[in-house]
Amino acid sequence: MTTTNTPRPTLDRNLALEVVRVTEAAALACARLMGRGDRHAADEAAVVAMRRAFDGVLVRGTVVIGEGERDEAPMLYIGEKVGGGAEHDPEVDIAVDPLEGTNLCALGLPNAIAVVAIADKGNLLHAPDCYMDKIAVGPAARGVVDLDRSPTDNLKAIAAAKDMYVEDLTAVILDRERHQKLIAEARKTGARVKLISDGDVSAAISACIDGTGIDVLFGSGGAPEGVLAAAALRCLGGELQGRLVYRNDGERERAKKMGIHDLDKKWGLTELARGDVMFAATGVTSGDLMKGVRYFKGGAHTHSIVMRSKSGTIRHIDAEHHFDRKPNYGA
Repeated sequence: MTTTNTPRPTLDRNLALEVVRVTEAAALACARLMGRGDRHAADEAAVVAMRRAFDGVLVRGTVVIGEGERDEAPMLYIGEKVGGGAEHDPEVDIAVDPLEGTNLCALGLPNAIAVVAIADKGNLLHAPDCYMDKIAVGPAARGVVDLDRSPTDNLKAIAAAKDMYVEDLTAVILDRERHQKLIAEARKTGARVKLISDGDVSAAISACIDGTGIDVLFGSGGAPEGVLAAAALRCLGGELQGRLVYRNDGERERAKKMGIHDLDKKWGLTELARGDVMFAATGVTSGDLMKGVRYFKGGAHTHSIVMRSKSGTIRHIDAEHHFDRKPNYGA
């Protein structure tokens, strides 16, 4: 009697076109709370809607970037199994940020988004919840930047690659006390500097898309967000480099437990997000990338972006939702 080994199913279909329904559900739920001043309630609404929507996606998913460990978050925690897939459906790593920019949504500010990235099992870095120092650029500057070089040198290299003056470039940096020297140096070069209060996934993606006016993202932000941004930039042909930044020994130990052996490693784009990567995001509040949720009587409009690294296809999806047919979306 002979036996055969059945290969594990892989991503042979564009799941991003299915997962966009998940980001749409999260965006529609939390946008109800835009400007209400309660970031926790907005985040909870997005999490609940996203988790429920995942039940309709035919994958066997494991959350590797989520809302925290199981004892810290009741939903979409790291290690949680999601998706409605059976044995024949693919096993995938899933990175989520149900509401990237909780403060942006709560205060009614631009660039809040709902985000999901998917890759074959084992292909997304299991990043601990610590900081990551990052630099992100678009395709025109790919291969010319280096996280180990100074902001001045990187800005000069980007300008040369794009055939622009440094003074014509715009660098996005999170407005944090820890970035004061970085901000000062970027300004000294003559480059324009755009400070943001939150949302560096959106900012990293903006550096890759013509028309946003963004040329580079500098500085440290969340490591999980770095993996999400890397997934998007894999699809967009950009470049992102990152290095984990630890605030204490506890964060170092957590990184080790999550499988990070070289704690000071400079991670490249294809190390953060490998293989065939898919990415979907839906705007919650209007910003550089997407329009936010716009309600009308009995429904709402959403704007989403859907990408796949294998094909390089980038789709913008404008959708009209009618709550009498999708009652959960109107909750």
